[in-house]
This record gives sequence, structure tokens and C-alpha cells, in this order.
Amino acid sequence: MGETMILIKDFRKSYGGFIAVDGITLDVSRGEVFGLLGPNGAGKTTTLECLEGLRRSDGGTLRVADVDPGRVGRRLSRLIGVQLQASALPDSIRVDEAMRFFCPYHKIAPRFDLIERVGLTEKRHAQYHELSGGQQRRLALALAVAHRPAVLILDEPTSGLDVGSRVMLHDLIRELQSDGTTILLATHDMAEASELASRVAILLRGRIAAIGTPMELTATGGGLTRISVRTEGDCLSLPDAVFPAVQHTQNRDAYEIYFSTDVGRTVSALISFITDRKDVLIDLRVERPSLEERFLEITTEQTSP
Repeated sequence: MGETMILIKDFRKSYGGFIAVDGITLDVSRGEVFGLLGPNGAGKTTTLECLEGLRRSDGGTLRVADVDPGRVGRRLSRLIGVQLQASALPDSIRVDEAMRFFCPYHKIAPRFDLIERVGLTEKRHAQYHELSGGQQRRLALALAVAHRPAVLILDEPTSGLDVGSRVMLHDLIRELQSDGTTILLATHDMAEASELASRVAILLRGRIAAIGTPMELTATGGGLTRISVRTEGDCLSLPDAVFPAVQHTQNRDAYEIYFSTDVGRTVSALISFITDRKDVLIDLRVERPSLEERFLEITTEQTSP
């Protein structure tokens, strides 16, 4: 791993008698997209707010590009960009006015190129209240990255967006990452986390329940790998078509579907069986358990009595 841009060590935060975050530790490297996952109330937003300097931690260490967010407000604002779940721009402010207003705060010229980049050129003179929810989120992202922050914090950035807006935002995130921006992404969208994040942490009741790459997390679960096979002669429907490490099977749309604990053994046996029967393989698909399935498995395990 490279230079650490976000450091969280034994971080704790309480509200009265409620423990929101209970001693979590993780770090995020320069240019990494790190996913923060968890159900509502897990501590994600509290963690982000303390990293943004909006709240003070009750214990532990927080650093953003080696800056303590609880102590150095002005310097922190130059280092980070933030897109919150909900924006609070005045209803009457125009899109171009918002860009003119925010950029001087960072002592930079207005980034009208970003208005075009996020697909708001035709809405440049529209007032904020005239924008759709997705357009408001796209404007918020443009404002968050206008000063080219070293660290970008995104809290549910694609919630409620249409497919086109989601694709645009994901492309922009990848561009920012390739330019060296470090991105902390809090999301409920497991497919989004799998697609964008190099590592993820699953928070549960203020603690880290699991951390690693999406592939590492899905590989360590109890989920079964799905193997879908279709052949020309349908030899897999024969009574002797029984294969190792298969827990159960299904038949759907001319496919035999096997749920396996050991994909290597099962696929090898399948290929040998099809070859021995002189059948022709038309299609074979191997699908690992998804991050969503692993997330549900972890949260169910750790919330069960």
C-alpha cells in the first residue's frame, strides 16, 4: 500500500448513552477507493462527519492527509471535498452562480468545465429548485471536486439517481482515482461497492465486522458458487450426472445449475462427464457469491441472538 491519506485508529463516538462508533481502526491509501458499508445506524455517517470536522471524536485518532480534522478547519477544507446525502443550497441560486460562489472560497477560478462534465450544460442558468434530485446530486459532486481535493468523501452519492446519472458519476469517480484522488465511499449499494472499491469495511453496531477486498470478503463466506451449464444433448439430465462438492441443483431455462462448495472439483467433473458422453458444451457460467449476499450473511450472523 502507498501513502496513507485517511487514518482511523481506535476511533470512538457516543451520543449520550448511545455508542455510535466503538473503537474502529482502518486506513486508506492515496488513490484508493474505499467503501464503507453497513445498515442504517451502523456508524457510517458519524465516521464521515468526524473526518469532515463536523463533529468531534470522543477518543482515538483521526487523520486526513496527516491533518487532525477536529483541530485544523481551514486547512482541512482545502484538502477534502464532500458530497453529502442531502445538499443545502438556496432554492433560487443558479447552477453557474453556485460554481461562482464556491470556487473563490478555495481561491480558484470557477470550474464551468465541471458543469459540462456532469451533464448540466443545458441547466447552467436554472435555479437549484428547478433541478431534479439527480441533477442536484450531480451539481453537488461538481462543487465538491472543483478545487481538486486530495480526499473526496461521498455519502450515498448515487441514491435515487437514474441509470445514466449513475454511470456518469462512476466514470467521474474512476477519473478522479486515476488522477490520485483518495475516495471514501459510504453506500448501501453493494454492486456499486463491488464495482468501484478496492477495499471495503462492513460496519455493524459501531464496529468493523469485516474488512478486505470485495473478492476476499465473498471468498471467506459460507455462500455457494453457482455453476450454470447448458449442453447440446442435455446429458446433464441423466440420472448418473452427479458431481462432487455440489450441495443442491436446479433446472432453469434449459440450464442445469449446481451450487458448489469447491468450484474447481465440480467444474472439472462436469467437463469430463460432458466429454465422456460426447455431448457439446454450449455455455458454462461460474458466479461467485455476491458482496450483497456476503453482507447479508455477516449482518445476520452478528445480529442473531
